[in-house]
Amino acid sequence: MNTNRLQAFAAESRTELMTSIAARMRAALEPASRARADMPKVVARLEEIIRAEGGGDTGFAAVTERYAYRWFNRIIALRYMDVLGYTDLHVVSAEDVADVNGLPQVLSEALRGVYDPAVFEENRANRTAGVQSAVEALIDGTRASDDPQGEAYGLLLQAYCRHWHDAIPSMFEGEENLDRGVDELLMPADLLASGSVLRRALEAMSPEDCITVDAAGEQRGNVEIIGWLYQFYISQRKDEVMAGFKKSGKAGAAEIPAATQLFTPDWIVRYLVQNTVGRLWTQSHPESHLSKQWEYYIPESSDPSVPNVILSERSESKDLSTPESLTVCDPACGSGHMLTYAFDLLYAIYEEQGYSPNEIPALILEHNLYGMEIDERAANLAEFALLMKARDRYRRFFRRNRGVRPHIRRIEPVSFTDDEANELNRMYQVEFDPEIWNTYAQANITGSLIQPSKELADLAASTKSASAPAGGSWPGEAGTEGGDTPTAQPAFFTGDSLIDHEALRAKAETVLTQTRYLARQYMAVVANPPYMGSNNMGAELKSYVNHNYKDGKADLFAAFIYRCLLLVPAHGRLGFMSPYVWMFINSYEKLRQRIISREHLSSLIQLEYSGFDGATVPICTFVLERGLSDEKSCFVRLSDFVGAKQQGPRSREIIAAHRAVLNGKFLDEAPMARHFYECDQDDFTRIPGSPIVYWLPAGVMNVFRSGHNLGDTTRVSKGMVTANNDKFVRLWHEVDQCAVGFSETDRRHAAESSYTWFMYAKGGEFRRWYGNESSLVNWKHDGCTIQHELTEDGSRVRATNFNLDRIFKPGISWTVISSGEQSFRINYAGHLFDAAAGVAQSEDNVSLLGLLNSVVARVILDGLNPTLNLHPGYIEKIPLPSNTEDNKQLIESLISTSKSDWDSFETSWDFVGLPIVEGTVAEETSHPQSAALTAPASGGRGRSLAEIVAAYIERCKRIAEEQREREARNNELVADAYGVRDEVPCDVPLERVSLKRNPAFAYPKADPAERDTLMARDLVKELISYAVGCMFGRYSIDKPGLILASQGQTLDNYLREVPNPRFMPDEDNVIPITSDEWFEDDIVSRFRTFLAVVYGEERLGENVAYAESMLGKSLRKYFVNDFYNDHVKMYKSRPIYWMYSSRRDNKGSFRALVCLHRYTPVTTSNVLGYLRDYVAKLDAQSGRLLASDSARDVRAGEKMRAAITECREYEDKVLYPLATRNLDIDLDDGVLVNYLRLGGALRSIPALDRKRKDVATWTWPHHKLEE
Repeated sequence: MNTNRLQAFAAESRTELMTSIAARMRAALEPASRARADMPKVVARLEEIIRAEGGGDTGFAAVTERYAYRWFNRIIALRYMDVLGYTDLHVVSAEDVADVNGLPQVLSEALRGVYDPAVFEENRANRTAGVQSAVEALIDGTRASDDPQGEAYGLLLQAYCRHWHDAIPSMFEGEENLDRGVDELLMPADLLASGSVLRRALEAMSPEDCITVDAAGEQRGNVEIIGWLYQFYISQRKDEVMAGFKKSGKAGAAEIPAATQLFTPDWIVRYLVQNTVGRLWTQSHPESHLSKQWEYYIPESSDPSVPNVILSERSESKDLSTPESLTVCDPACGSGHMLTYAFDLLYAIYEEQGYSPNEIPALILEHNLYGMEIDERAANLAEFALLMKARDRYRRFFRRNRGVRPHIRRIEPVSFTDDEANELNRMYQVEFDPEIWNTYAQANITGSLIQPSKELADLAASTKSASAPAGGSWPGEAGTEGGDTPTAQPAFFTGDSLIDHEALRAKAETVLTQTRYLARQYMAVVANPPYMGSNNMGAELKSYVNHNYKDGKADLFAAFIYRCLLLVPAHGRLGFMSPYVWMFINSYEKLRQRIISREHLSSLIQLEYSGFDGATVPICTFVLERGLSDEKSCFVRLSDFVGAKQQGPRSREIIAAHRAVLNGKFLDEAPMARHFYECDQDDFTRIPGSPIVYWLPAGVMNVFRSGHNLGDTTRVSKGMVTANNDKFVRLWHEVDQCAVGFSETDRRHAAESSYTWFMYAKGGEFRRWYGNESSLVNWKHDGCTIQHELTEDGSRVRATNFNLDRIFKPGISWTVISSGEQSFRINYAGHLFDAAAGVAQSEDNVSLLGLLNSVVARVILDGLNPTLNLHPGYIEKIPLPSNTEDNKQLIESLISTSKSDWDSFETSWDFVGLPIVEGTVAEETSHPQSAALTAPASGGRGRSLAEIVAAYIERCKRIAEEQREREARNNELVADAYGVRDEVPCDVPLERVSLKRNPAFAYPKADPAERDTLMARDLVKELISYAVGCMFGRYSIDKPGLILASQGQTLDNYLREVPNPRFMPDEDNVIPITSDEWFEDDIVSRFRTFLAVVYGEERLGENVAYAESMLGKSLRKYFVNDFYNDHVKMYKSRPIYWMYSSRRDNKGSFRALVCLHRYTPVTTSNVLGYLRDYVAKLDAQSGRLLASDSARDVRAGEKMRAAITECREYEDKVLYPLATRNLDIDLDDGVLVNYLRLGGALRSIPALDRKRKDVATWTWPHHKLEE
């Protein structure tokens, strides 16, 4: 099925139909409209409907939406029936249903004078309206029309809608009343036009998409297409609602259907129905062979006598000796996907039991299937889908079973005044409070969650339903199937003129009918219940859920699970698709405990995190048995199979492999069975919070019995929430390094110091042991500002979780929210901790880090909380091993190697020099691993850059392998301490050894040879970046660490630190970058000088050639086209070198770099001097070229003239005005503010430019953007 084509069609159709119907409504509502003259009562009814929907623009919009969808429904329904051959003459399709351009067959036949007697003569409404004669008059021209064919087709379409009303009343209007008049008044115009909704329906709903072939090779209708079209049609409305949620909008009656409708994938439907309806049948009928055909059926692997036990204990439900007693309900049925597949499965059951094929469809609709829905549109589609199923199985179904209707009920709002309630009490001879009669007053919000009172249920059961199933009474209703008189028929009192008794009786019947659906029980319930967090619920829904489903209040789906448990008897079955958060997080702990202690979790399939395209949350699908059972629970885990397309096929393969193992195959012969798990659900109660962690090895499950948790010895908490990171948090390289308290390890001393910025642990990418040290927080004077800044209303301090007794003390941090594998890092004294990082502190942080980074801890944490959010509370619950081996020295080696790796990059605040540059490290640190990564790699003067890089890469690979072995050893020691060595994988893939200098980790998708090449390329880029730092005096090849990194520092400051430099920094803090060599000291020239000084003049040519081979281009092209992009990326869009550019994109003719920390108010004037010098040189050269006889020279001269024009415009409009302002900056404001303040003078950085509007509103910077 081409769902992309269906999606486009549905979305476009909604827009077109809304526009068309709105136009027809406006025309009809005009004071002197033709419709008012011809059909005054119909227009009055339209106005009444608009008022009932809220009136004004709100009512107009709601009515437009309603009728647009009704006509969309009809067009797709008729197209589907045309393709399947259910219409004698095709109503919207040509005679050849594959012909998308021909006239509808009913019109083609009418043009030939052929009309279906059943439609035009036997149908009273059409006969009375004289449709045939009117069409004939339009065709022969005796009735004037601007579009005779279009108008004739409109009359034909209305006639066929009336005709089909008898068979499908929910889809087609047929009653002779004003509502039908409104419906026909608002029929879309120009349906025959090219590009109309009807024409696009023919293209989108191809015969191939509407027809499927079953297992027996027979063609069947693919009614699933109707569900997809509904899902796609409402997607625009859903997007609108979801956007409203982001702006604190709440879901009321108008929003709930769009916000919660979600089409269930076919494979999940099959799994649910096969393991609920199918399992009930096979338990009661072990002789049945149908389960062999069910690909997603999970057979019992234990006691075969259980079915008899279940039957003997089933006290509240009917015997399942016949198929008729196997009732199935979907209380949130949507477009009916669950029920349509249940129809197929039930058909096979009836057929196996020997029922006549002609009887089965009606029997299923009469006895087996029930659906409830709050959305009228979805309910209509569900009824249509089931009728199509019946017609598909029995071609004479509509003729032989005209009275049979699917039990699909829209749960609609019904309310009564106190006087009406009193009158109802008299009519039904009861004494109900008005609240009982008003049970459904908010049914368009609460829907199937409503639990009718016993009194109302008893009345409904004792009163004959006007909408009882054909041939008898409702299940649970008084009276026999022959239709005996009910015990309490309403009496009528017509003397009271204030109450319309007919209308009151109809409303009362609606209440009783809905109660019959909601007060009874069904043998099986299957549902994809609505998902909606409590934060998005409107006040009415939230109040109702909190009052009636307190333990399920976190999300609507949880409330539905509790509600559905009431809809099945003991040992009935329930199947759900839902977010899988209920399996793990604290908000659903009571739901888990309820299921574990009182029900049986029969089976569950947990989809991979991105395994369902239709939802933004991870999904599971599962089956419950009402009441406890001795059976084990079965689970399928799909976490290894990424993407929605894999989920169904892999589930099928895993279940098939499990069946093969049950039938005697060895596990090695059915490897997919390794993804199938069985366990006793009581085991989950051993774990704090009872998470459904079925994949935990038995030994790991047993460790939870120890009784001692990590929280007993370690303080774990959430980090600080600044409430304004833009103001209080910086990357370390943005600020004045003299204002950073890197060495402060005591809170009191830090408070008394003059420092503003302090180290801030803030999560980050996957990295174990040490690293992600890049952020600072403004904690000046003990965080005076952040601790006292109030919210806008002044009611409280904005920031939270200061952890004042923990800050500046050593600890361990991690990334709280991560979609990948967790990692923990040491933070030495002097840190504060962000909420994105969390903080754990103990008496022995080193040993604790070894535990947390072990495979055992990972498995345990996956069990405690296999979601994205690793809240500190879960870490506290890690059980402690009973015996431990001292591995502190091993962990210290892991930490020191990781720190050395981190510090080997210039983005570390402890960077001392690039390892491939000789003489940048003054002395080795105390750790041998650190020395191995940061010590110079040259091995002596005279070696080429290529040799140095190659040697360094080999050293890095050796160190990575040593680190891998240490991590594996740590895993073994921890596993031994827990006694689970044989149950967890202790080895560590080299690709997961999180050293940035580990080629396997840095380039995991490349092969080994490619990894070496990529690392060599990146090392050359690092060398260039480091060289630029030396050009600006940020670094020196003669002294380790930072040299010039504080605001306003000059060359004099540098020379005091490095009196006799081998490589002198730029004097005026401006380094031009041009496409040709216009300046003797441009960046390319300076880099060549750097190479000669560091590696020797004799190797310069060779080293330049090597660098260019690694870059894949010349040095000049790299500096012009790529260097700044790489720099911005390296510094996370907060660059320390700023590029002045005559164009904001990457194509400026003039470009020059300056260093942020050496910026002064005259820096722009210095750049202006270079610009003017550049323009003068261009002017002189272009004049010579333009005077040349060579066409090539002339073209080059013209190109230079264009560059001159660009540069002069840049000077006049941007650079000169900026230079005259002598703009000052304050590094504390951060790169974001300062970079934007220089505006068009600098090259654009999209990540910064996108924030310009927000930054312009900030009042806290020392220099505001608007200045």
